[in-house]
Amino acid sequence: MQTVRFAWCPPVVGTSSFAEVNVRTYVTHRGRPGIFFLSLDVHNPVALEIGRRAFGLPYLPARVSLRTAGGSVRFRSERAGPRRAAFAAEYEPTGPPRAPTAGSLEQWLTERYCFYTVSGARPARRTEVHHAPWPLQPAAAEVTESSLLEAYGIDVSSAPLLHFSRSQDVVAWPPCAC
Repeated sequence: MQTVRFAWCPPVVGTSSFAEVNVRTYVTHRGRPGIFFLSLDVHNPVALEIGRRAFGLPYLPARVSLRTAGGSVRFRSERAGPRRAAFAAEYEPTGPPRAPTAGSLEQWLTERYCFYTVSGARPARRTEVHHAPWPLQPAAAEVTESSLLEAYGIDVSSAPLLHFSRSQDVVAWPPCAC
């Protein structure tokens, strides 16, 4: 995440750019497809609190690092405590960027324009987002640790579907009851 900020506020140095990893599922609520986050692991305590309080997102504290070298990215996240989980991988793009093909699984996965949250006693909320079609690149990865999905009983024994996107501008509106 880079230059994250509220529309009425400039980015705040030290808090507006951070690495995170999320576990998500794809849902439809009242005919509207979106994303539901099971967890988002982040090292930035400001992002964690704003994400939890303003959006109801299930942010969890973790040690997260991201380093780039050439076209390769080395990523590691380690969550401690009773919900311990980790993810570590090195990955890189293996081809040029392109928009997802109409009707493809890639389009179905990336063309989501809202996310849903359920937090405490609050009713379900929807946050609208806007972005251009994702510029996806085929990718290769070496995953050296992965226990984020197992915590949810999700089998990860099959070969992953991998894509890479260097960046994507996203605008989000305040959540509303849905």
